[in-house]
Amino acid sequence: MRYVASYLLAALGGNSSPSAKDIKKILDSVGIEADDDRLNKVISELNGKNIEDVIAQAEEKKDEKKEESEESDDDMGFGLFD
Repeated sequence: MRYVASYLLAALGGNSSPSAKDIKKILDSVGIEADDDRLNKVISELNGKNIEDVIAQAEEKKDEKKEESEESDDDMGFGLFD
């Protein structure tokens, strides 16, 4: 999560395509040592994508999951005061 957050900070700060060096600089500023494998995974997944679109897609998925859980949490045939 820290790698995604750092990528988003760099992107929202005006860098439309943050590099590993940019993300490491952000992580180093708060005392976190970067894992190159995880860092490269995040960069490869997000590179070239519009950050606002990625965030919107994540929010849509979250809303879908919330609707599913609300439907399954019905009273299952039992009323509160039955």
